[in-house]
Amino acid sequence: MTRSQALQNSLMLAPLIGATTSWVAALGLWLMFIVVISAYGAGMWALRSRLVPSARLLACLLLAATLTSCAQMAAQVWSLQWHQPMALYAGSIALQCVVLEYNGFFQSPRLDRLRLCALFGALMVGLGLLRELAGNGGLHFATLAPGGFILLGLLIAARQAWARSTPSQ
Repeated sequence: MTRSQALQNSLMLAPLIGATTSWVAALGLWLMFIVVISAYGAGMWALRSRLVPSARLLACLLLAATLTSCAQMAAQVWSLQWHQPMALYAGSIALQCVVLEYNGFFQSPRLDRLRLCALFGALMVGLGLLRELAGNGGLHFATLAPGGFILLGLLIAARQAWARSTPSQ
């Protein structure tokens, strides 16, 4: 794994653990992520050819921060109760946009971008559902951040064990 891939994946870890206390919170943040990433990709597509390389970072930051702020205000109007605990994680979407821009995410094929966003969403909603079920089942520790790390670690271990048991080609 390259350094840029590690940075990209570690930035996705914060909303994955923090915003998945329930499947509704995870779904809401994932939808906000999709809207902001899509709008950012369209905006930078129009600006990228007109920018000199030295102004590209500033344009990326301004566009990502503006779109994330607009999405946060819309979420605040739409559902204040959902927005209050998710505001911290929604702000990290702007940073994720800039990192994805510099990793070449928006220049990659559309199918690859859709696959990454779908996997991120499925993991967020799935982890949120598991944490909510475990929390309602008596394991209240699962709804806290350390419980999210433990559950994510168990899911990763299960995936690796499953991958080792299937024959490779």
